[in-house]
Amino acid sequence: MTQRKAVALISGGLDSLLAVRVMQEQGIHVEGINFFTGFCVEGHTHAIRKKDQKKPKRNNALWCAEQLGIKLHIIDIIDEYKQVVFNPKHGYGANLNPCLDCKVFMVKKAKEWMQAHGFDFIISGEVVGQRPMSQRKDTMPVVQRESGIDDRLLRPLSGKNLPPTLPEREGWISRDGLYDFSGRSRKPQMALAKQFGFEDYAQPAGGCCFLTDAQYSVKLADLWNSRGSKEYELDDIMLLKVGRHIRPATHYKLIVAREEGESNFLKGYKKQYPHMRCTSHGGPLTLIDGDMSEDELQQAARIVARYSQGKNTPQVELEFVTIAGEVTPMSVEPMPPAEIPKEWVL
Repeated sequence: MTQRKAVALISGGLDSLLAVRVMQEQGIHVEGINFFTGFCVEGHTHAIRKKDQKKPKRNNALWCAEQLGIKLHIIDIIDEYKQVVFNPKHGYGANLNPCLDCKVFMVKKAKEWMQAHGFDFIISGEVVGQRPMSQRKDTMPVVQRESGIDDRLLRPLSGKNLPPTLPEREGWISRDGLYDFSGRSRKPQMALAKQFGFEDYAQPAGGCCFLTDAQYSVKLADLWNSRGSKEYELDDIMLLKVGRHIRPATHYKLIVAREEGESNFLKGYKKQYPHMRCTSHGGPLTLIDGDMSEDELQQAARIVARYSQGKNTPQVELEFVTIAGEVTPMSVEPMPPAEIPKEWVL
């Protein structure tokens, strides 16, 4: 018999890891596909901040593929994905997460890859009832219908709770080898991981997409509001994850490093943004996004001084550096915390 081939949507979480192993147990040849949107880079942030130093600094999708012994194809969809973020047909979730539209888009892209490479069906780690937007029993058929994949999408962890798919009807896989997981509890998945011998895996509660994060979504919405339109580039995505973002006015924002690792990261953007640095005391590197008047420049300097080691001194010396490298020395009184309104801090 011809060995059937499935392409698996690999997020790097526990569910997709298990879904692949369940198919491997049935003799299916599996290769993984991971779509890079720019919004899921856990290892990047873990490598920057001290508080995350103990967390694994890895691409979890690649790591999962290595544990499973399969090939992983990483596909850059940053530009194509923008329309999903900007105009989700099914709307956003609790934050700026277009989860249902995202799933439709990724399954559709996976279908294109499947057809181009001679694979037979797609597998996903989805579990009925696990996600409030995209993994409900009434929305799962929406993904199949709008992506065009129909019954060639198999969800091994919840297969017994769903109608039989083409791979089952054709005898490529046995329905008896599927599972009936449902709901938000991860205990069944953790038990299955133990059964398969997986001891190390990404957080069972999974999900590395920053669009599901409330604080990140506030920063992204603020970015759109300040620019007057929904737009972003990869650098914007990365910078929204780093530093303390303070917006004293619509037309300018400060990105203040919270620790040495973030200061080092922000140094890579010194040629793209004007910046400030303290010279009389230890202090954070701060990028300035936008244009300021002379008064606003003084205001920004006082805010930066407030986050320096000289925050309790009468004066702090700083330098304002333009993109062209022109340096303006400054001496300011640190702004008291009470003068920084909460609504300025994003």
